[in-house]
Amino acid sequence: MRNNFEQIKADVKRLHTQGVNLLNAIRDEQFPEQMEQHFTNTLKKNYQEFKKGLPVFKSAYQPWYSEAVAVVRILLPLRHNDFVRLYERPKVRKEITRENYVIEDYLSDTVVTAGFDKKVVAGPDAAIPAFEQQFHIVGAILNTVESTLLDIRREIQIGLLDAELDKAAQLAKNKLYRAAGVIAGLVLEKHLEQVCERRQLKISRKSIADLNELLKKNEIIDFPDYRHIGLLAELHQLSIQNKKRDPEPAEIADLINGTDKVIKTVF
Repeated sequence: MRNNFEQIKADVKRLHTQGVNLLNAIRDEQFPEQMEQHFTNTLKKNYQEFKKGLPVFKSAYQPWYSEAVAVVRILLPLRHNDFVRLYERPKVRKEITRENYVIEDYLSDTVVTAGFDKKVVAGPDAAIPAFEQQFHIVGAILNTVESTLLDIRREIQIGLLDAELDKAAQLAKNKLYRAAGVIAGLVLEKHLEQVCERRQLKISRKSIADLNELLKKNEIIDFPDYRHIGLLAELHQLSIQNKKRDPEPAEIADLINGTDKVIKTVF
């Protein structure tokens, strides 16, 4: 799973870099003189060398959009409709203006003129602001990708651990209390291990008690949480080691419910 999230981060960074090249390409295609002047006089760079490295916007945009729109849908869903709107022609559009000119218009060389002198009302250069907005949406993802992926990872992990807790609850319902306690304890141990990894804490031993001490030492949890987790660790040990008596139903219920609370409150 970690490799998958690392790949997503790499993909977002690549899309952003490609977006920079596409933005320069569409600006150069529409305003070559201004771009050359900017590079030559302001940036003091070789414009012709720069130009050689630019893609052709019309051929490079579609693959970029297809990948970018999927990433936006997953990582920034609130902006997904905006991202699509900047590309697609509106289903209902009485007239084309500079304000509603979209990238699909650019790709089909749409030019709108008015009057006897055929003055251009909206042409290809009107697509630049639309693409700039798409580029900035991808940039917003780049700036928040770490926290966004952390939230997604956390939701996935909680879902998986919840499923394991459900198994423990079913075992307890069938009066297999020791097995239920073992599974619930393993779920708690796995969650605490994940918390330590996210916090970049060095783990030497992975028992519940050891992880609990590490989290308390680094002030990730307060004393009430520390004490609560300690009691859950004792119930887990009762389930796996104590052969003198079986755990009571109430004790296993406390372990399962307590583990569920820790998963939902300790990050």
